[in-house]
Amino acid sequence: MNAVLVGLQWGDEGKGKIIDYLCRLSDVIVRFQGGNNAGHTVVVNGDKFVFHLIPSGILRKGKICVIGNGVVVDPKVLIEEITALKKSGIAISGRNLKISPFCHIIMPYHRLMDALREQARFRKIGTTKRGIGPCYSDKIARCGIRMVDFIDPKIFLQKLKDNLLEKNAIFRKVYGVKGFSAAGLYQEYCQLAKILKPYVCNLSDYFYKPKDKSFLFEGAQGTFLDIDFGTYPFVTSSSVIAPNALLGSGLGFVKLDKTIGVAKAYTTRVGEGPFPTELDGKYLNYFRTTGSEFGATTGRPRRCGWLDLVLLKQAVRLNNVSEIVLTKLDILDQLKKIKVCVKYRLTDSEVGGFPCDLSKAKPLYKEFNGWNSSTQDIRIFKDLPKPAKIYINFIEDFLGAKITFVSVGEKREAILKKPVKG
Repeated sequence: MNAVLVGLQWGDEGKGKIIDYLCRLSDVIVRFQGGNNAGHTVVVNGDKFVFHLIPSGILRKGKICVIGNGVVVDPKVLIEEITALKKSGIAISGRNLKISPFCHIIMPYHRLMDALREQARFRKIGTTKRGIGPCYSDKIARCGIRMVDFIDPKIFLQKLKDNLLEKNAIFRKVYGVKGFSAAGLYQEYCQLAKILKPYVCNLSDYFYKPKDKSFLFEGAQGTFLDIDFGTYPFVTSSSVIAPNALLGSGLGFVKLDKTIGVAKAYTTRVGEGPFPTELDGKYLNYFRTTGSEFGATTGRPRRCGWLDLVLLKQAVRLNNVSEIVLTKLDILDQLKKIKVCVKYRLTDSEVGGFPCDLSKAKPLYKEFNGWNSSTQDIRIFKDLPKPAKIYINFIEDFLGAKITFVSVGEKREAILKKPVKG
């Protein structure tokens, strides 16, 4: 079985835990877009692991984890992640971690450019300032440095010098800051290239012959951070939706069987941009505190709101979702009343569909009774409180896509399989 797993909201849906759970049945776990602006968290036996570039499937023995060509790689961050995992007793080598030679490399000038652009903007985007956008910009402008260039000292030096001619001029003339020394960067980053070289692998050659392998493609961020279909310009710099999985990995010969969408039982987002169901006051504090809603990558507090089913229905369509995993249901445990958005109001008219400009949408809610009891220790779906099952079934019916799993806590085993409705 070959599957793609994507977030259906603005990221932070709990994809790391779900990938860790589902990859038991997969041989190869592939990250196909984004960079270290992602943060996937998995808790195993009380130990918390946060992944920024390496697929969380690395925690499972016998799995091959892949960083595809659609990912932009910060060499320092990747090496730090590899080192930290090795110190935790996780075996990592070129046998179980493979990096596409066509990944583009994030350099220090990308990070500086990211920060300076955000600082200069009249209207802030809320970038993580990790250099993701400027690196993708260089990729499209055909001046980027790929992994295959990075591990070849001669080509790397040539491309580095070419880039700094342009970048340093921009830093000095536009932003009034000092640029970078080619010699200094070259010496430092050549050492990083030597460390990463054993992991570099032509993925299409390596995976084409063993036809019996099963693949799980791991998306970062969430559908409404997609560069085309998200709340532009408050989006990430890559295509995060499921159809990009094969393009971002170079594994077009893999036949995909299903797309799995992951959604929280409520909604969050980090950074700027429209958010129709956003809350403030006591409910915002409740979700942040109870749900530990702080970014795994930046530590920034997340904006929180009620579940938006209009948003989710659009995500289900864009990704051609086969099934849904609902996460963090337990965060709703203490609420007496729970709301979900079922329509938007635009000016004086009610709209049930999805508008092109989300900033004008006002939510219309349906209210549910809460269950006011803990679900964290429940492991069988039928044992959930009746109001919780009513809530889940309504979501499933509204979206027209089956919910197959429900997560009720951050622990690896805190997940329930939902029976098919008969």
